[in-house]
Amino acid sequence: MSSTSSKSFTCRVVTPTEQLLDETVNYASIPVWDGLMGILPGRAPIVARLGIGELKLDLPDASRSANASRSYFINGGFMQMSADTLTILAEDAAPAETLSESDAQAELAEAEARKVSPDSTDMAAEADRLRAACDAARWKVRLSKQTTRRGI
Repeated sequence: MSSTSSKSFTCRVVTPTEQLLDETVNYASIPVWDGLMGILPGRAPIVARLGIGELKLDLPDASRSANASRSYFINGGFMQMSADTLTILAEDAAPAETLSESDAQAELAEAEARKVSPDSTDMAAEADRLRAACDAARWKVRLSKQTTRRGI
């Protein structure tokens, strides 16, 4: 890993099964449980719970290319910013360019078709899980469409 400058920091994205990213970035927009959080170099240490949405990273643009940012689907977990290193421990994450719109649409249709079981011992918790599954699928659809439009 290259050393970071005062205009960048290291970002790592890790899931329970793999490390998706370990690169230098200039900015990160992170979906936290209560909204979006922006991270710039020199940020004071912080820990936050992740939500569902798009992780957008601005990369150093040494070549002045048009694709100086990268997006990931993020669903749950935690993030920590400490000593110019942002670590994102996500329950589920995927690079946006790997998301298939047709798969995401099918996942959304399946999630929307599920109903809370009348025999459930905790109907509210089950309803929350179903709502989260729909939200995650909607984000995947949105990100897959954005990626297709950008030609990534």
